[in-house]
Amino acid sequence: MSETNLKKTPLNKVHRELGGKMVDFGGWEMPVLYKAGTIKEHLATRTSSGLFDVSHMGEIHVDGKDAIPFINHLTTNNVRRLKDGQAHYSALTYENGTVVDDLLVYRFNEEKLLLVVNAATQDKDWEWISSHRGEYDVDLRHASVEYCQIAIQGPKATGILQSLTSTPLDDIKYYHFTNGEVDGVGSIISRTGYTGEDGFEVYADATKAEQLWNKMLDAGGYGSENGILPCGLAARNTLRLESAMSLYGHEISDEITPLEANLGWICKLKTDFIGRDALLEQKRAGLKRKLVGFEMVDRGIARDGFDVYINEEKVGIVTSGSPAPFLKKNIGLAFVPTEFANEGQDIKIDIRGKLKNAEIVKTPFYKREK
Repeated sequence: MSETNLKKTPLNKVHRELGGKMVDFGGWEMPVLYKAGTIKEHLATRTSSGLFDVSHMGEIHVDGKDAIPFINHLTTNNVRRLKDGQAHYSALTYENGTVVDDLLVYRFNEEKLLLVVNAATQDKDWEWISSHRGEYDVDLRHASVEYCQIAIQGPKATGILQSLTSTPLDDIKYYHFTNGEVDGVGSIISRTGYTGEDGFEVYADATKAEQLWNKMLDAGGYGSENGILPCGLAARNTLRLESAMSLYGHEISDEITPLEANLGWICKLKTDFIGRDALLEQKRAGLKRKLVGFEMVDRGIARDGFDVYINEEKVGIVTSGSPAPFLKKNIGLAFVPTEFANEGQDIKIDIRGKLKNAEIVKTPFYKREK
């Protein structure tokens, strides 16, 4: 796709002004990093605060008296367990149990839900969801262009955002949200994120994106020592990898089931969703492969797609691999046969034709102190 055909978020101009290096990400022109660089962006998020433009994500409204039964039929987690003002992580699955996409489901009330899906898959997701509407009494609206979404993450995130809102942020529990105002702008304020840190994701009118972004940078002391940093896709990826969070197209896909990806906890198999029978059968028969975390023992970086060996035999593939800036280790996620998916298991990674030693370890690699 040519640069002129790439989709742009409402913050595209701001990213360029901040020196963002722009790349094609699933058809969107997004900053991969800024002037400070990925490592500093990553460390700022772990120790202070980082600001992320996630306005490329997709928002789908589901309204009507059948909103909950409809989404319960399409997604693996049990929407009936959500309370008003609560969100959860879930997945859309095909009949064979593999993943259409992973998503967040927000419950405003029993007749009003919001689905937040991945950027590159939002059109596919919309087609999948709308094609299964059937006899359900629901109104569906693909509203992505209406929203900006800004994530402020890290130990100082709550204090920074609190300076811009009268909404008591400490009252919002993890994976809960509320309607409020940020710098006078009507917003959905959600205590969620993709970094392993505490923080918030703010959804607001797309026309208010620059105002909110700049206010958060100012309130976070951008440009000062230990101040907030804008963060690109690269830091977002290394942060989520340290926290062992799945990325669609890597740890989950239309060839991978949630059970294989250690996401059985979002699969409520007593709920009758599309793909449930296949997952029940997979669980009954036993998993043939499983997602594991590993650390490199030898020097070398295991990148996405590299082959995994045990006893000189190729047995799996790296789904995500990178240096971990905060942990100062080279880490990765990989699929291996279930019988080898044990902590302490020695494995080898083919790094440019040389087998390098690694070891399966417990995940997440990083877990913040409460």
